[in-house]
Amino acid sequence: MNSPSKLRTMTLAIAFALGVPLWAGWQEKTAEKPAAVAAKPGVAEMERLKFYLGEWDYTETYPKSAFTPNGGVNTGIYTSKLGPGGQSLINTFHSQGPVGDFEGLLIMTWDAREKAYKAYVFGNDFPGAIVETGQFEGDELVYRSELPAQGVTLKLSNRTRLTGPGTLVSEESMAMPGQPEKLFVRVEAKKK
Repeated sequence: MNSPSKLRTMTLAIAFALGVPLWAGWQEKTAEKPAAVAAKPGVAEMERLKFYLGEWDYTETYPKSAFTPNGGVNTGIYTSKLGPGGQSLINTFHSQGPVGDFEGLLIMTWDAREKAYKAYVFGNDFPGAIVETGQFEGDELVYRSELPAQGVTLKLSNRTRLTGPGTLVSEESMAMPGQPEKLFVRVEAKKK
């Protein structure tokens, strides 16, 4: 009854019986690692921004306004990549057309103290940076900021949402003091 083949079979059966719970335990510990990483402040919030990654072609449509009396459409390229350690998103953009030649750098990150996204916008047509504060409102990422211009403070808002696989729309609106918000530019982008 204790032949070598029966002993091997019994040994394999015991090893299998003991190994399954060990394997399951190892898988549980492995599955816990992403949860531990996600617990790091800002990781989950930065994951939500990864839809920006890649290179995009876009159009900027400017309705007629005090800032763009004739309106117009510019075209451009937008490139987005992760910053150091995945703690930021670094975006460069350049558009040209009848409204002007715009080049800039946009850096987005999560501010754990404010529990909000921060965006720092640098452009070729203004000094310093525009600092924006944002949150997701449903499926839209909404940034708000204020900008001193011509002796008044303009209130700006930017709403970005995915409209399909590899497509997004971003609308920048502005409000003069005491006036309702009006669309300044609508950007439609398609991932290359």
